[in-house]
Amino acid sequence: MLSKEDNELLTHVGPGTPMGDLMRQYWMPIYLSTDLEKPDNKPHRIKLLHENLILFRNTSGEVGLLSEVCPHRGASLYWSRNEQDGLRCVYHGWKYDITGQCVDMPSEPAASNFRDKVRAGSYPCQERNGIVWTYMGPRKTPPPLPELEFNMLPPEHVVIRRDMQDSNWVQGLEGNIDSSHLSFLHTRLEATGNAEFYGEGPATRGLFYNDPAPKMEVTNTDAGVMDAAGRVEEPGKVYWRVTQFLMPFYGIFAPVSLEECPLQWWIPLDDNSVMKWDIRWNPSRPIREEEKKSLILEDPGGWVDWTADAKTHWQLKANADNEYLNEYDAQLDKRFSGIPSINLQDKAVLESMGHIVDRTIEHLGTSDAMIIRTRRRLINAAIALRDHGTVPPGVDDPQVYRRRTATAILDDGVDWQVGAGPYLEAFTDTPVLSAEAQQASLRVKQS
Repeated sequence: MLSKEDNELLTHVGPGTPMGDLMRQYWMPIYLSTDLEKPDNKPHRIKLLHENLILFRNTSGEVGLLSEVCPHRGASLYWSRNEQDGLRCVYHGWKYDITGQCVDMPSEPAASNFRDKVRAGSYPCQERNGIVWTYMGPRKTPPPLPELEFNMLPPEHVVIRRDMQDSNWVQGLEGNIDSSHLSFLHTRLEATGNAEFYGEGPATRGLFYNDPAPKMEVTNTDAGVMDAAGRVEEPGKVYWRVTQFLMPFYGIFAPVSLEECPLQWWIPLDDNSVMKWDIRWNPSRPIREEEKKSLILEDPGGWVDWTADAKTHWQLKANADNEYLNEYDAQLDKRFSGIPSINLQDKAVLESMGHIVDRTIEHLGTSDAMIIRTRRRLINAAIALRDHGTVPPGVDDPQVYRRRTATAILDDGVDWQVGAGPYLEAFTDTPVLSAEAQQASLRVKQS
């Protein structure tokens, strides 16, 4: 369990909070470039770390991120005219470029230089591989972008999805790095049965595990925390699934097919809502069109219509009100959860905890070792930044993000860091999964 003070430090991300200040040290991937495809597009209202912001692409194709509040009289820049490389407030015509500088003030005398003294709040943006990144920190010169493998590959090697969740960001991250729940939430009830998971996915999604109590081994890394969950595969053999947490909000679970490297990240809109991003990439070749639906599974029900409210963007129709499309009959004989997709299963349990879990009343077991270590890594980094100005891990060392995860079957007693080690380094020709792991997946499928 955590103390009340530590739980608040971990979960609150507004301006001036220790965790909010920690996140602002890093570049954050926040939007798809294709959603801002057209220059001079209608401005988009978004929310990040409790700040109301306006995102737009200007006439020259550059992306700007400004405070929603016009510095003149406080009108919303959401209603602005996006024209001639700037946003022009419709209230009095004041215009701002992507740096926030006021470049035109038609309501003031032409000879006035007052416009040179006025700036809207702004944050720098970069685009790479189809994603818009922003830096909300204090540095005049931002740090380098993290060298996550997917972000260094051609875009045709990558497939992306995202959806909004009504919970604190930490709940999402903890779900990602929790290897023990796979034996329950996502499993099918009989090895030969049809779990009827929604979407065309690999047969190993919703795995049936013979060993529901994995042995957990956890170690710190330069980028965060790494965990291996070992399950008895057969006498003398251990099936290891390696998971990684990368500061401050990335989680990499073990891959479930030979064709993918997976990663998720969790961008807080505020303390009560988070944008979940799912990325799959193939480091050696482009992803084929027919693979995309299996790598990023669709969810039944579809999406709600976008409105001016940023929390409707990428919001699924399946929610608590319709019980995430739960089918109790299926829960009786097909899958441990009656909810029809893996993503919705995660969403249901994470949102069921309330917006922020009261971690003072938890009872954590040995299977929660990765959760415990990751919380402490985040809390310690936030306190070190607050009290001593210590730069958090990874901010100035982009190469520490060159990581993957892996599955591997090893002889009992073999160190997983040795046996799985070749598969954990990005930017290599090493296959995503070993041949032994592929055989394990086939055995699971056929058992």
